[in-house]
This record gives sequence, structure tokens and C-alpha cells, in this order.
Amino acid sequence: MTRICKNCEFVNQDDYDFCAKCGTPLVEGLQPKNVIVFKNQAPPVNKKVIIVSYLLTIFLSWSGFIIGTFFKSTRFSIFTFFGFFLPFYLVQSRNPTVKKHGLIMIVISVVGVALSFYTLLQLR
Repeated sequence: MTRICKNCEFVNQDDYDFCAKCGTPLVEGLQPKNVIVFKNQAPPVNKKVIIVSYLLTIFLSWSGFIIGTFFKSTRFSIFTFFGFFLPFYLVQSRNPTVKKHGLIMIVISVVGVALSFYTLLQLR
């Protein structure tokens, strides 16, 4: 048998004295001592941090292409791999918005690294 909350109509298990969704007592006359209701919400995303992470990813993953194209030097091409660290870190987030931006940054990094290697091979 289940207990239905009078407040939110949530179906609770039989042995629950309080609603699992809103915390309302399911038994008449029962007063809660300390009831903590957790809401599963993703924390807000700081837009400035996302913008800085995009800029850092672009700078690192495209550095070999930019330096190779403008300065005809291949010494800094190794820095292109550092462009993958931040996106792979962001993809592991539980926040879906941060994860989405991490995937976009991985695509940006792959294109930058590919162009950097193309420039590296053309300059040799």
C-alpha cells in the first residue's frame, strides 16, 4: 500500500511518514523535527568563466597554426595539445550546459590542432 501526499499528490512508499517530494506529514498529527528537502537543480553557470575558457581553448589549440602562419616557426606547435585539457575537463561536469560547452570546445580544439599540424607539415 502506498501513501499519497495531500499537498502535492506524490505517491510515497508505505513506510514513509513524510512526503519524499515536499516534506508534508503523511500521518495526522505528526510534526516534523528536521526535514530537509533536496531539489536536484544544476547550479547556475558563470558566463564569464565559459567565455574565458573558450578564449583559452582557442588560444592554446590554435597557437601552432597562428605562429606557423604568421611567423613561419614551428617551435610552438607542441602547445596545441594543451588546448584539449580544459574541454575534456568540462565534459566531465554534471551540469548539462557546461558539458555542452565542453563538447563544442573539443570540436574547436580538433580543428585547431589539425590546422596546426597541417601548417607544421607545410613549413618543413
